[in-house]
Amino acid sequence: MNTKLQKKLSLLPACPGVYLHKSKSGEVIYVGKAAVLKNRVRQYFQNSKDFDKKTEILVSEIFDTDWIETESEIDALFLESELVKRYKPKYNVLLRDDKSQIYIRINMKDDKPFVSYTRNPLDDGAEYYGPYFNSFVLKKAMRFLRRVFPYYVSKPERQNRIDLDVHLGLSPIPEISSSEYKKSLRQLISYIKGNKKKIISQLESDMKKSAKLKDFEKASVLRDKIFTLKELNQKIMFGDKESLDISKDQALSDIAKLFGLSKPPKRIEGYDISHMSGTSVVASMVVFTNGVSNRKEYRKFKTLNQQNNDFANMSEIIARRFSEKNIKEWSLPDFILIDGGKGQLGAAIKSLDERNIQIPVIGLAKKQEQIIVSTGKSNVLVDQHYLTDMSGYSANSENYLIINLDKNSHISKLLQRIRDESHRFAVSYHTVLKVARQKQSILSEIPGIGNQTQRKLMKKYGSINAIKKASPDELEKLIGKDKSIRLLDILLKQKT
Repeated sequence: MNTKLQKKLSLLPACPGVYLHKSKSGEVIYVGKAAVLKNRVRQYFQNSKDFDKKTEILVSEIFDTDWIETESEIDALFLESELVKRYKPKYNVLLRDDKSQIYIRINMKDDKPFVSYTRNPLDDGAEYYGPYFNSFVLKKAMRFLRRVFPYYVSKPERQNRIDLDVHLGLSPIPEISSSEYKKSLRQLISYIKGNKKKIISQLESDMKKSAKLKDFEKASVLRDKIFTLKELNQKIMFGDKESLDISKDQALSDIAKLFGLSKPPKRIEGYDISHMSGTSVVASMVVFTNGVSNRKEYRKFKTLNQQNNDFANMSEIIARRFSEKNIKEWSLPDFILIDGGKGQLGAAIKSLDERNIQIPVIGLAKKQEQIIVSTGKSNVLVDQHYLTDMSGYSANSENYLIINLDKNSHISKLLQRIRDESHRFAVSYHTVLKVARQKQSILSEIPGIGNQTQRKLMKKYGSINAIKKASPDELEKLIGKDKSIRLLDILLKQKT
């Protein structure tokens, strides 16, 4: 260990957080989380006799270490996952057993929603919270919260039988109404999002009201919930992400310095277009808050004009995103990243200009990972001295500035992460529409099955295979005898 690192490690705090081990070149080679940063990070530099060979090699390459403090272990869990996806450190791949992130899934559209976990979020209307890397820690935290906000872990059966979970206070009582249960579930979600102080304050207010009305049984239940929540704070806290000092995120600080921003961008939005030769044209808007993905803020668009023109498509989407209504509902971002080169960036800027909106906006070209800035129109002021300090360089191209940065730099890693996420989200929505269109086209080839009939069939059954399995009587009631006979006759002759 070098002298500079040794001195730096003496400043490690005794709190939760995320640490980043770096090589001599400054590349992030490992990201980890810790309940107590001071204890965990120092373990790497103690007696190495208990290390396996891979860990020994990692330690031998550590030249510097940075860290970000968080309010809780759960915050550290979330931040670790995001930074691993951003930097893709080589030793995280070699040393991790749990390589896939995990999400909490709750579908509030159900009559009585249940809480589950998944590694693959779907575009199914449910709400997803995460991602988290350590499923054991996450599920442990949720078990604690279940004592305060009882919830179902699977679809509840339609019967009044009281099972063990109900007796233990983990599941709602059978006679609970949907609205009452959802109110409790919304409190759970609010707590997960970091609103612990607000929830405790609300419960204390409800307890006092119940006591005043002499409903002492309800007051005692609320008192126990408050006690459990306060006890939970000593175990695992769901810290408010707003309290995270984003100036400690090197990428956000570098973006502010390089582009002349007054402060690190808190909300960054990324946009991408996806289609196949002008069909099923969609766009994505992903949101990164304080440098981490914020899935609940993601939005998707289906273009009104289905055309094979990415510039026009981008212009339309930016216009719709920054309509007066959406600005009011979603607020304004601090920074915009467009997936694409000069054309896509120019179209986005033109659309913003037409609405007299001035927000820093840049592009990221796919091929060489070059940052594209429109001279005088991107609402940024590139600091050439800082760019040189970062070993980067720029070149003028007509009315654009092309910036080249080290692909392992903090800025590059964050921008690539946002660009990749916007691309993934756009492609996933495009795929959903494409599959639906293909199903619809099979039906449209059947004589007598018009658009209205197709919509009826797809609304009820959802897929061609499900239609094939439907009974003739059921189909006859839905679309009539002649159509149902013709439909089944043709579909059943086709290969699944």
